[in-house]
Amino acid sequence: MSDFCGQVALVTGASRGVGASIARMLASAGADVVINYRSKSHRAFEVADAVRTNGRKALLAQADITDESEMNQMMKLVEKEFGRLNLLFLNASGGMEKNKPDDYAMQINLTAQSRAVDLFLPLIPVGGRIVFITSHLAHFYGQKPGYPMYEPVAKSKKAGEEALRNRIPELTTKGIKLVVVSGDFIEGTITPKLMQRKHPDLLENRRKSAGSLPNIEDFARAIVNAAMDSNLESGATVFVGNTEWETV
Repeated sequence: MSDFCGQVALVTGASRGVGASIARMLASAGADVVINYRSKSHRAFEVADAVRTNGRKALLAQADITDESEMNQMMKLVEKEFGRLNLLFLNASGGMEKNKPDDYAMQINLTAQSRAVDLFLPLIPVGGRIVFITSHLAHFYGQKPGYPMYEPVAKSKKAGEEALRNRIPELTTKGIKLVVVSGDFIEGTITPKLMQRKHPDLLENRRKSAGSLPNIEDFARAIVNAAMDSNLESGATVFVGNTEWETV
């Protein structure tokens, strides 16, 4: 594939899981990749090696997305190395961590996402794309049943999504599109594992009702395909996995 040949992509939270898979797929499609990570440096180095194996440039960018100073440094690093950013994948999120402030979910899922757009928007040329990655539980927050332990994440990610959607007119004037990709529980990711501690039958019940659950590669592929799809309108939502559920 060469759909992203000559383009530069940044993936937040790219050292593992969905973010790492996105980075590898982007490289196989011809993109140079900025690999953002907070602390998993050895994993980030492995992702960088995979990007380079595809003949693409890999830029390692350590930054906690909730830290304004570190994000500023990352933006300057990208500007110095590439001078532009064609694709911004807002993958990093959180809100279920222990020993964090009460407003941490909003810090990482709302404030940090908006700040990332503010910082990198001047580097994104016409034709660029911002991809916000979320979950069905967050996207449908307030409309469908949820789980109390996940509510801070769902509420804050919904707020982050809405904040970005409110910027569509601004993005449109700059020739940049926003795409949202929402996933069901993703096999192999940390969130359902954490939730299973309180709801042991969570995934098994969801598999039965949904038929099957997407895995990390399925979700990452859908995200990359959404970024490739020129027919998607700005603000379009791509759903991965079943969006129907009745009870929790």
